Amino acid sequence: MTTILAVRRNSITVMGGDGQVTLGQSIIKHGAKKIRKLHNSKVIVGFAGSAADGLALMERLEAKLEEFRGNLLRASVELAKEWRMDKYLRRLEALLLVADKENMLLLSGNGDVIEPDEPIVAIGSGGDYARSAAIALYRNTDMSAEDIVREALKIASEICIYTNSNFVIEKLE
Repeated sequence: MTTILAVRRNSITVMGGDGQVTLGQSIIKHGAKKIRKLHNSKVIVGFAGSAADGLALMERLEAKLEEFRGNLLRASVELAKEWRMDKYLRRLEALLLVADKENMLLLSGNGDVIEPDEPIVAIGSGGDYARSAAIALYRNTDMSAEDIVREALKIASEICIYTNSNFVIEKLE
């Protein structure tokens, strides 16, 4: 359980997430990094769900990005197809948010590759809270993408018990 949020505004893409790791009903770690930059820091990826599964999927995405020369959309579609069809990968319990300068996508093991209508997308137990807050801030303020991500994650951390306020935030300009 976690919260990962991505927002794009004024050609700047920002992704942030909390650092809490839980096992059952116990908090095991407060400062995990669930967001990484891939492919020469041109792609940001974050995961929600099982940490090992999320990290395994990040590695596969990085290989797909290399295979398709940084084409995030193509790499994402190919990963989603493989994830859905492969007997081993099908069991992985995680969601991915991926973004570059042009694309922002949610990937799932069901074969989903979803591009949001607005440049805001979130996953995890606090994802709906963060996304709602981000949409309100995006539509009603002139805040930067980074400030929207930080404030929306703060709101989610005050509501979702599986989300803490130790944020990791990455930016693409």
